[in-house]
Amino acid sequence: MQRGYDTLAREYERTFPEPFQTPLERHAVEAFAQHVRESGVGGPVVDVGCGTGHVTAVLREQGLPATGVDPSEAMVAIARESHPDVPFEVAGPDSGQWTALAEGHDLAAVLARFSLIHVPPERVPGVLESWAERMPEGGVVMLAFQAMDRGRAVVSFDHAVAPAWRWHPEVMADHLLRAGFREVWHSMSRPDEDHRFPECHLLAMRSLGPIPQEPASCGCRVE
Repeated sequence: MQRGYDTLAREYERTFPEPFQTPLERHAVEAFAQHVRESGVGGPVVDVGCGTGHVTAVLREQGLPATGVDPSEAMVAIARESHPDVPFEVAGPDSGQWTALAEGHDLAAVLARFSLIHVPPERVPGVLESWAERMPEGGVVMLAFQAMDRGRAVVSFDHAVAPAWRWHPEVMADHLLRAGFREVWHSMSRPDEDHRFPECHLLAMRSLGPIPQEPASCGCRVE
């Protein structure tokens, strides 16, 4: 994944110079920040797959102790140039390396905007479980991903940079639940001239209650 983003990092920065492409994206991140502040859970906030760092900087402006992590060294280099007062590290969303950033502390929250789409579906449950292991009850996770609202549970698509998958929101919510996170809300946007697929923002909170033994039914099939 990182090789493609390393090669296209400067072009990516020119194409996406702002942190958000739509008002919904901005409002979702602002709502995430409010949930984190109101949760009362102290500790680091990690922006997983931070890219060129714009959203990590927004989280810092919102008063959160956010660190950006990304597997692309070129993207992290741009992030450090653009936001010298914000901490950034090179690490992948499923490597486990980023947990060292918060060694000795519980994590307050994780934001993963359009980064888990590049993790093979069979590895996503383990990624979510690794996040849950570092969070107390009340910790916050928000995912953003290309989605679908009928048919399959998860399907690959022709991303311009790296292999990618889009998810049915209920299936992703079920993976979160089994990892120990309960959905609070999700939003869906429709395709338009700039977005080929529906996009979902899904916010969940760490829960230490009992987890259902059977997966939620959404009439979907995994392919």
